[in-house]
Amino acid sequence: MLTVLNELFKGKTQCMLALLLLAMVNLHAQQDAQYTQYMYNTVSVNPAYAGSRGHLSIAALYRNQWLGLDGAPETQTLNVHTPVGYRGVGLGLSVVNDKIGPTSETYFDVDFSYTIQTSWEGRLSFGLKASAHMLDVRFSELDEYSIDDQLNQGDLKKFSPNIGAGVYYHTDKFYAGISAPRLLETTHFDSSSASTAKEQMNFYLITGYVWDLNPVLKFKPTLLTKAVQGSPLQLDLSANFMYNEKFIGGVAYRWDAAFSGLFGFMISDQLMIGMAYDREITELGAATFNDGSFEIILRYDFIRNIGNMKSPRFF
Repeated sequence: MLTVLNELFKGKTQCMLALLLLAMVNLHAQQDAQYTQYMYNTVSVNPAYAGSRGHLSIAALYRNQWLGLDGAPETQTLNVHTPVGYRGVGLGLSVVNDKIGPTSETYFDVDFSYTIQTSWEGRLSFGLKASAHMLDVRFSELDEYSIDDQLNQGDLKKFSPNIGAGVYYHTDKFYAGISAPRLLETTHFDSSSASTAKEQMNFYLITGYVWDLNPVLKFKPTLLTKAVQGSPLQLDLSANFMYNEKFIGGVAYRWDAAFSGLFGFMISDQLMIGMAYDREITELGAATFNDGSFEIILRYDFIRNIGNMKSPRFF
């Protein structure tokens, strides 16, 4: 999502959106979509994760940010990934739609991974991502306001390809990965257009560990760090507990931004539902029209031999 919009979007009306679009003339930095339940959506940020669950897995995520604010960010994500054969190859497909006001971004991603066995438990994966990016700015939705004539030239659409890469290591208890899903810095509009936006590299570091506190209770702390030039470093910390292989609960903290509550339930050994609620701790969070952010994820694993599975994967 465009960083300037995320930082400056504090109004409640479409008129504020018009002002923000005027500010896009000198826009330089862009961030990828934001997730609170990143630990269940790793393939969206790291292509090396594709196929690492050992079977076909499909997940759908919906995020509504800043509830009660007109035109606030919304994100929909659908991904599917699977190992291919017995040679360490994994493939994945993802669609991410990120919207704020009259601006929409859609990514179509294809992921490829190759995994090598580094020890009895450890596996190291290398991944590549190929993506197609569609940027759509619908200035026509703001025609009812008196805004700059440049913005009345019609809707602006831009297609651009991109590539990404990542490395991911995991055992049955630990995982860590580093990735850059978009390596190419693409300028979406030239200086003669009504606005310009430059897509810059987002770097991700993700890690977590699972402790067996007792036979029925697991504890998993996780960390996600996201860095992009022109924006503050984002640091997400979470602590989740799984009880009796069924119930998941925890809390999360986004540095200087928000506190979150997380809840998940294993409906079956194959189907999981997860929910998260964020409460901003910035000035935006104190606004009466901002009721926080809500996120829900559904994940289904096509496990062939459930009877041989020791326990559901916690990551």
